[in-house]
Amino acid sequence: MAVRQVQRRNDRPGFTNQGANMMQGMTRRHFMTHVAGASAVAVSGLQFLSGLKAAEEKLKKENKSLIILWMGGGPSHMDLWDLKPGDQNGGEFKPIKTKADGVEISEVLPTVADQMAHLSVIRSLVTNEGSHERGTVLMNTGKQPNPVVQFPAIGSVASSLLTSKDLPLPGFIGVGGTAQRIGPGFLGMMYAPFTVQNPGQPPQNIAPPGSLGQGDELEERLRRRQRLFSTLEDDFAEDGTFPTLKKPEEREAAGSAAQAHESIYHKGFDLTVSPLRKVFDVKDESKATIDLYGGEKNQFGMGCLLARKLVEKGVTAVEVDLGGWDNHQQVFNAIRGTGNNMGNGPRLDKGMGGLVKDLVDRGMWKNTVVLWMGEFGRTPRINQNNGRDHWARCWSVVVGGGAIAGGQVYGATSDDGTDVKDKPASLGDLFATVYKGMGLDPTTQIRDNLGRPLPIAEGKPLAGLV
Repeated sequence: MAVRQVQRRNDRPGFTNQGANMMQGMTRRHFMTHVAGASAVAVSGLQFLSGLKAAEEKLKKENKSLIILWMGGGPSHMDLWDLKPGDQNGGEFKPIKTKADGVEISEVLPTVADQMAHLSVIRSLVTNEGSHERGTVLMNTGKQPNPVVQFPAIGSVASSLLTSKDLPLPGFIGVGGTAQRIGPGFLGMMYAPFTVQNPGQPPQNIAPPGSLGQGDELEERLRRRQRLFSTLEDDFAEDGTFPTLKKPEEREAAGSAAQAHESIYHKGFDLTVSPLRKVFDVKDESKATIDLYGGEKNQFGMGCLLARKLVEKGVTAVEVDLGGWDNHQQVFNAIRGTGNNMGNGPRLDKGMGGLVKDLVDRGMWKNTVVLWMGEFGRTPRINQNNGRDHWARCWSVVVGGGAIAGGQVYGATSDDGTDVKDKPASLGDLFATVYKGMGLDPTTQIRDNLGRPLPIAEGKPLAGLV
């Protein structure tokens, strides 16, 4: 019965889903999956979430944010952060000094080098997962892929703990498709990422249809549709999985998927008509600011600029994608660039370096954690195609901001880069460091779809970094 009600209201002639579709991948099947799962954990979920509600003020930190720079394909740490000059595995790039004493990185990252006093490199991460698909899930969730449990992305977890219910924007936004691929897992659609495919331009899925008119007429017609939608949704949420709970906040605390559905669609409608939709557009930024991020042609840089704008407006988590790192062939050309083709090195350098400088200059660095990572690194050995293959045995990630100390190197690899030489770090340790940098206790528990309590990080913060 409930399924037929949802389908009828969404298929109603003249009803627009433009605002409602703001969350990519939020299908009816996805919604009903959460409805079905809600009853399985109703009792334990109600008890746990009621306790979480009571402790909410202690968990939330004012304006704490996380920006994830995701390097799809597996970036070559050997050519960016952990160079081996003089060794046969060293490659073509030379190390350069940075603003952090004793820390050297690749010559292709001069802008980032100027900001290294604010960043720290972890050179001894061990993950041992060489598959693109599994590595992407592992690095975004901190958990090994599991056919029984769909774990949430780190951005969804951070949003669930830190995003104010009054925030008019989504708490987790993905610039590119990776965040959407991982999704909110068992946390539900309330914490699903809103996806921006083209950084620097307003998303199409918050643009109302032109047939509704312009100006005041447009807003009034949208609001009428929102009131109709709200009436239907209120009835459905009240009569749905938790019929004895009459207040929306009670149903939300109990884990009602119907209530989450209503809340997130309300936010979608609001964003369609709100002036805040302009936050996705970078045209109002000064030329100097756009140039700082590498100019409009650097789409990754524009994604980083958008990330800064979003966290400035209170968004908890933003993930910005830069793909093209699966360099089994011609790795040095891919990073450096050839002719008029900008390589990934300059794209990364301007985007990441500009982001750190902008956050620091605006006084936002102490409240914003930046995490640079991919699904794994690349082999120390250069293959016969002048490329590097998959390598998760020991590789590098970069962190900074919030309570995380900058200007440091944690751990070390051997002279040829094939083994950890000092201070091995696990993925759980990395996640614990990131969460603590945001002011969150890594032992904080959330419950999965089976009702089991799980810590948000299965490791300990890395000593000296937080």
